Amino acid sequence: MKKFQKEFLKLAIESKAIRFGSFVLKSGRMSPYFFNSAMFLANGKLNTLAECYVNKIKNENLKFDMLFGPAYKGIFLATAISTKLSQSRTVPVCFNRKEEKDHGEGGSYIGKKPFGKVLIVDDVLSSGLAIGESIEFLKNFDVEIIGAIVGLNRLERGQKTSQVASDELKNEGINIYALMTIDEIMLDEDLITQSQIKEIKAYRDQYSGENV
Repeated sequence: MKKFQKEFLKLAIESKAIRFGSFVLKSGRMSPYFFNSAMFLANGKLNTLAECYVNKIKNENLKFDMLFGPAYKGIFLATAISTKLSQSRTVPVCFNRKEEKDHGEGGSYIGKKPFGKVLIVDDVLSSGLAIGESIEFLKNFDVEIIGAIVGLNRLERGQKTSQVASDELKNEGINIYALMTIDEIMLDEDLITQSQIKEIKAYRDQYSGENV
């Protein structure tokens, strides 16, 4: 496990960003665990979280012109990462509006108009629905999406095939870069009990892709 992964997992535990119970995901799936990056924000851990993302970006040697953070959690994540990266170079940020504004400056986005090579930033990848929505939004602009970086890859089946969502997206030309996967998190015995692991494995049997 890399240093930034250990730091990320430590933050998740301290901030209670990962919880266990019964949660309905955006995909409609009922999950025995939930990852909520807003808890990093609520507990004042955004600076350290951004450092983890930046270290992953450097580790993967990702080259891009700007960041796109889908509303809502992608907004503060992309902004914090941009602030860190901008200590050495200017990194513009764009995020979409949930509803297009018809007054003032108007438009469907806030920040820099998407251009060049774009890296999508989000908190978690489950079925790939949120990333897919970002891709559809960015198709309205002359950009090259180099991939998407997320905090957690849940390693679940995608929207269109029986593959893991990250593999499904890769086949469409979108690489996923995750700080951690749920498999890596389950190795931490201080975070997850055996009964919780059993519930997660049962969930995985139902929703995992064929490549897990």
